[in-house]
Amino acid sequence: MDARKVRGGYWYGSDGADPGPIDLLNALRDYRASEAAMRRRTRTSMGMGETDLLALRYLLEAEHQGRSVSPKELAAWLGVTSASTTALIDRLVASGNVRREPHPSDRRALILRPTPGSDQEVRSTLGGMHSRMIDVARSFDAGETKVIIDFLRRMQTAVDTIDE
Repeated sequence: MDARKVRGGYWYGSDGADPGPIDLLNALRDYRASEAAMRRRTRTSMGMGETDLLALRYLLEAEHQGRSVSPKELAAWLGVTSASTTALIDRLVASGNVRREPHPSDRRALILRPTPGSDQEVRSTLGGMHSRMIDVARSFDAGETKVIIDFLRRMQTAVDTIDE
């Protein structure tokens, strides 16, 4: 039996409503478990660790926005030390996913750029899944979409709030 199909789950017991808030939280937890499994599969297929994949995604997004990223900015965004960032960048350069380039206005600085091949690899690895996700999102009308966005933003606030 699939543990995700068990009504109630291990954190929340059934509250009797069908469907109710407990079912909603369990569905959210199930989604998060599926998403984590997908990230593991992606990391495995691309031969990368989690931080490597996060860094590459950040660099690809910055490239799409026309922004340059310094090693220092990447380290701050990832919340890692400069030594860890250097090792990370070395791995991404060695794997052919990132290039170090001279900063256009500061001779002493470097910027990081994803290679065209890395963008293609990410697209080919995740393209089908992203297409299915877009199809699901498009299946809701504007009112439903607004409710879902509100729910997710409020859940984000609930999770980000630190108890004293």
